[in-house]
Amino acid sequence: MNNELEAYSEKTFENIKHIDNNGNEYWEARELQQILGYKEWRYFSAVIEKAQIACSQSNNNINSHFGVNTKIVKAGNSTKPIIDYKLSRYACYLIVQNANPKYEAVSLGQTYFAIQTRKMELTENEYNKLSEDEKRLYRRKQTKDGNKILYKIAKEKGVKNFDRFTNAGYKGLYNGENANDIAKRKGLRYREDILDNMGSVELGANIFRITQTEALLEKQKEPNEQIATNTHYKVGKAVRDTIKKLGGTMPEDLPTPAKSIKQIEKEELMKIENK
Repeated sequence: MNNELEAYSEKTFENIKHIDNNGNEYWEARELQQILGYKEWRYFSAVIEKAQIACSQSNNNINSHFGVNTKIVKAGNSTKPIIDYKLSRYACYLIVQNANPKYEAVSLGQTYFAIQTRKMELTENEYNKLSEDEKRLYRRKQTKDGNKILYKIAKEKGVKNFDRFTNAGYKGLYNGENANDIAKRKGLRYREDILDNMGSVELGANIFRITQTEALLEKQKEPNEQIATNTHYKVGKAVRDTIKKLGGTMPEDLPTPAKSIKQIEKEELMKIENK
């Protein structure tokens, strides 16, 4: 079950996730309908209505989680408007909780969104109350979402060689080490994600690298791969210099956690399944 869920969530729920211009994630209801196995919209819209009621009963704003998104589609030789929704992660969680569990994808989705549904923003006090594993999960999600935006902007700015672009940022932050160098130093297996094997402090440094590069690339006037790549390196180096000035520990000197993010997620899944 765990391996199946991991593969399903990576290839399905995350693949239909969208990121808007403000960096907010959302899912389209019509796409989620197909994934969950509902052939007719009328049946799926009934599930959405139940989810909206649950949202309201939890004192959450329905419009904040179920944004109406009317679309124009072809119908033979003419066109017609159809209703769709831009769903938050919380809205998706409520939908799968109210969907028909006879569909295999629904049961997988219930477990997936139970694990993944977290507040997008935490206050400093709330964050400080998290365990180290919880901080890692929270910050790892921030790096995933941040990288999606970063790569989208980088593509608009002319980047085609994304390996070179990515490694430029790492080289700046890690004193010349690229992604493969970092993986080897951490003793990771082939193709194991280095970000999944960082503590919360190291992830925080990378979040700063990602967000600041995004901001500078937005200001880049003309598409130019070399300029964008150089910018990523310079930001990584600037983050490193800041850590040094503050007397912090260099990223390459931070310990590698005993458990990867994927291991932590599997343990969380087992807790839910055993309840």
